[in-house]
Amino acid sequence: MVSDLRSAFRASVLLACVIICSSVLCPVGAYLYNNRYAGDQVFRITPSDAEEVQTLKRILGHMKVDLWQPNSATLIKQNATVDVHVKRNSTRGLHARLKLEHMDYRVFISNLQSEIEKQTGYRSSRRRRSESQYDYEVYHSLEEIQRWMFDVNRTHSDLVDMFSIGKSYEGRPLYVLQIGKRSRHQKKAVWIDCGVHAREWIGPAFCQWFVKEAVNSYQYDSVMRRLLNQLSFYIMPVLNVDGYHFSWTTDRFWRKTRSRNHKFHCRGTDANRNWKVKWCEEGASSHPCDDTYCGPFPESEPEVKAVAKFLRKHKKHVKAYISIHAYAQMLLYPYSYKYATIPNFSCVESAAQNAVTALYSAYGVRYRYGPASTTLYVSSGSSIDWAYRNGIPYTFAFELRDTGYFGFLLPESLINPTCTETMRAVKAIASGLLKKCETDKDRFPYI
Repeated sequence: MVSDLRSAFRASVLLACVIICSSVLCPVGAYLYNNRYAGDQVFRITPSDAEEVQTLKRILGHMKVDLWQPNSATLIKQNATVDVHVKRNSTRGLHARLKLEHMDYRVFISNLQSEIEKQTGYRSSRRRRSESQYDYEVYHSLEEIQRWMFDVNRTHSDLVDMFSIGKSYEGRPLYVLQIGKRSRHQKKAVWIDCGVHAREWIGPAFCQWFVKEAVNSYQYDSVMRRLLNQLSFYIMPVLNVDGYHFSWTTDRFWRKTRSRNHKFHCRGTDANRNWKVKWCEEGASSHPCDDTYCGPFPESEPEVKAVAKFLRKHKKHVKAYISIHAYAQMLLYPYSYKYATIPNFSCVESAAQNAVTALYSAYGVRYRYGPASTTLYVSSGSSIDWAYRNGIPYTFAFELRDTGYFGFLLPESLINPTCTETMRAVKAIASGLLKKCETDKDRFPYI
């Protein structure tokens, strides 16, 4: 009888250890994704001429792959790197084909699952109970982010207002935080959105970081105090709430807006290809299964429509629009959809230069900057073009760290430096709004 009790006790202790190990200490990636990416690889391929570009497009067109950079095969160019995620059962075949074609390539992520686990850290290190204990140096789920928004609104009510601008496709609220000292007069405003693409987790991390730094440094940082006294900041930590939730729980590399599984149909739209300016032309796809699917019509996605409606309503005082993305280390401004110079180019170019200089001053990280069409590639339906054409004179898209070594799997250890340097860049852009920059009103009457 005693031996049976001891055996039962040992079994219960062992079971408890297993439960603790699996639910607390195991990496988030392994816990959520069940090793589904074990053996998957990410290739970096560089076609050297037009013939190799066409060959690579043909090779990838016959495989089921996930393009990381660029995000569409139509955007592959000579001497530009192509980062592509390949499932484990296809890696050997791609190796053989690229060698046969004598194409320049390397594998820079040899086991995707292990990199996911490095990125997401351990559950035991995460403090999530209240805003005062919130850990800004880990990635958080949508539910945690939204609870944090309520907490920061409650604990910093003198500087923060929280409201919803609508609901997502699946009925989730679209929350925005307004940061700034209250004023009897309507102040200039800056809009910042993050999490437009579900797999770009560093975006929501930055939006949370910005709010934390803004409210916590108000008393001792004279620059931030001046900005919050004279400007309002509308911060949307996660625009693509359905997609982000799906990326967090089900598919780490999900990009699009919808996550509900409609039988026999592909799901979701690229929220940054769903805006009205030159909708669904170059750099976007009309095929629902593509990552860059532009949707059935402009502003078809309730998330995009809600943001567009809010910005139209407040366009008289919103003077800067900033959208946070990853990855490439770039600061982009209009135009995206065509090779042309914007009317207030000198003002915007100067703001971009000041921003990347401020960013560089933190850790010596270099960002390229310039018009999106020439610095990155031509793409239609982007939010910065839409915001610019709707009268917001300073519109930017950040592509945060890194340049491909980690890609979309930026480790949590790099959240702090990435957000710290980006914070300097955004403060530089915002500070520029408090100064005058002459623009040709005849060429750009809606500024």
